[in-house]
Amino acid sequence: MSYVDPKLADKFESLPIELKNTILEKNVKLYTMQDLIHCLEEIAEDE
Repeated sequence: MSYVDPKLADKFESLPIELKNTILEKNVKLYTMQDLIHCLEEIAEDE
């Protein structure tokens, strides 16, 4: 189950819905902005 720290909620919610869904499907834990950036980089590499 994915987790997004409340401190990142505004940044996370500003992403397009498709991207948010992709992140949530990866079952990641996002505690910091670095975690979010790393996850986005992984998604970009997969594309």
